[in-house]
Amino acid sequence: MTAVVISGTGLYQPPFTITNAELVESFNAYVDQFNAEHAAEIEAGTLAALSHSSVEFIEKASGIKQRYVMEKTGILDPKRMYPRFQERSDEQLSMLAEIGVEAAKKALAAAGKTGADVDAVICSCSNLQRAYPAIAIEIQNAIGAKGFGYDMNVACSAATFGLEQAVNAIRAGSASCVLVINPEITSGHQEWKDRDCHFIFGDVATATVVERADTATSAEQWEVLGTKLATQFSNNIRNNFGYLNRSEDSDPKARDKTFRQEGRKVFKEVVPIAAAHIESQLAALGLEPTAARRFWLHQANLAMNQFIVKKLIGAEVTPEIAPLILDEFANTSSAGSIIAFHKYRADLAKGDVGVICSFGAGYSVGSVVVRKR
Repeated sequence: MTAVVISGTGLYQPPFTITNAELVESFNAYVDQFNAEHAAEIEAGTLAALSHSSVEFIEKASGIKQRYVMEKTGILDPKRMYPRFQERSDEQLSMLAEIGVEAAKKALAAAGKTGADVDAVICSCSNLQRAYPAIAIEIQNAIGAKGFGYDMNVACSAATFGLEQAVNAIRAGSASCVLVINPEITSGHQEWKDRDCHFIFGDVATATVVERADTATSAEQWEVLGTKLATQFSNNIRNNFGYLNRSEDSDPKARDKTFRQEGRKVFKEVVPIAAAHIESQLAALGLEPTAARRFWLHQANLAMNQFIVKKLIGAEVTPEIAPLILDEFANTSSAGSIIAFHKYRADLAKGDVGVICSFGAGYSVGSVVVRKR
């Protein structure tokens, strides 16, 4: 079987940050405004008053301390509570492609490649900007890549699902060098007015170069030992925004047209699913969970990640075993596990094994076991 490696990764960070304190100040101003405007209904008992958020609540519930965003004034405006983006002409590079290209440039430089070396682009993310043409094809054109490109969406698991498609394409001979892009402008579909989730997401883009081992020239390479994907239907994480909304005559700003979840159910159900998934993949490769030096997990919730890894290794979880990036970046959907891999792998030695794993809506879970060459 053709040996396949990850030879480079890239990260694009948006220019603005929103701290929890900034977010809470804005949210609480919105709450006061809402409660004042609906005082009569609240007094009559026909409408529930909204409750304030707090920095302590956010950090205890998630471990998140800040997030990067593409635009912050609209998000922090209590009368708006979502970003202000300028519409671009069809001739301009789309916003999603733009941040994808920036991440791609860094990944290609790390791999010692140019766009001309790439013969497939996969744009794999939760928050695709449009129906068509594919963002992947736009990125392909912008970087001068050959071959083909396509978009795919498996929510927060999109990165690992995209990596498997890249590995499969290389082993099947349809590509030699694949660029997997995870551009996430989550702020557009975040519900900033909901206390239970107004703090969850951040914007970012990641890119990963996957290629045949015999063509790789970068100083650092990670051989893909195996990939494993699984899905199991659940409504506990859902967003009903889509192409049929107009024909349904539904409200485009209705609550169900943005991210929503049953957080406690997700926590309870996904932890055992993810732990069992990783354990079974490692077993199939003849490895015990304790043989993995590092777990680069999806970054949605600090406690969730700790529970998953503790189930696997039967010991307390340290940042060395399962690095944390959501305190700085928040939940970046598909990009989180790749950010962790990008930032926390340089200290590992030749022969060390690690697991990139993501999990999210669907439920979907994907894992990629890699070994440093």
